[in-house]
Amino acid sequence: MRWLALCAVLLVSPALAQAPAPAPAAANAKPPLVEPEGFQARVQPEQVLLGEPFVYELVITHPADHQYELKLPPDLGDFELLSEARTPPETGKEPAVTTFRLKLSAFNLGMLTLPELPFDVSTPEGPKRYVAPGRTLEVAGTLPEDAQSEGADLKDIQPPTEVAIRSYTLVWVLLGLLAAIAAGLVAWRFFQKYRNRPLAEVKPLLPLDVRTRQALEGLKAENLPAQGRVKDFYFRLSEIIRGYLGERYGFDALECTSSELMVELRRKQPLKFPEDGLMRFVSESDLVKYARAESSPESCREALAFGYELLDKTWPPLVPPLPEAAPVSHASGPRVS
Repeated sequence: MRWLALCAVLLVSPALAQAPAPAPAAANAKPPLVEPEGFQARVQPEQVLLGEPFVYELVITHPADHQYELKLPPDLGDFELLSEARTPPETGKEPAVTTFRLKLSAFNLGMLTLPELPFDVSTPEGPKRYVAPGRTLEVAGTLPEDAQSEGADLKDIQPPTEVAIRSYTLVWVLLGLLAAIAAGLVAWRFFQKYRNRPLAEVKPLLPLDVRTRQALEGLKAENLPAQGRVKDFYFRLSEIIRGYLGERYGFDALECTSSELMVELRRKQPLKFPEDGLMRFVSESDLVKYARAESSPESCREALAFGYELLDKTWPPLVPPLPEAAPVSHASGPRVS
């Protein structure tokens, strides 16, 4: 049995060695081509000028279940791509129409050919491709027809050239220096004038009773009640009396309410102070100033007379009596006879 099996293996091996190997799959095989139902290509504007942008429009009519995608080549030759736009077909319309718009510009003059443009096509049978044919167009120059006869011609791009630009920096610097010098001169003259000015004579402050009496005399001379300005009269008289009391007894009487004023004065316990008269004046003045009460000229004269009375009774300040000197005892020693 072993000899029979060995013989069978030897007979089969040459046959297997001579059998052709299966053909390998084609590497990078391209999808099959498909032709659309219609294709149109147009250039706008029809006359293409050197360096000026133009639109290359591709209109493809195809079945609704086909989808076209443009695959631009990396090199467009004498043309430069500026922008690309795709208008998809309307849904449910048969056949479908897909529009591609390429915004290009040309670099050379004469008859130029737009390259073939490949498209990837998705179909129910699988991926396919379509190659749009190229198009030849004429690129004209931007110079007028008589440019060459006049001596004008296209020139190549020139290298960077230094251009002199007018600058006013130095002028502004000089103007700034002049302005600074002028300001310095003005400041120096002002300083000299200020330093050499005669000093105003500072008068010493008059005593409190003298200033208060002068204020009362001035208010009396204005005769505000006769002018119908009773409210102004009480405002002025109240400020004079409150200012005197505050400076006389050391507190801010102008900022006190009427009740706070009386409380503060009771705390100070001034001697011979006309408290009843002050309470009557404060109440009357508050009615005139804030309650718009009427006041007769006689009441105004009595209020002004109270101001003089208050000043006479509280000024001059009482001087505390000096302590009595202690008796001096003279010790006498024994008399020697």
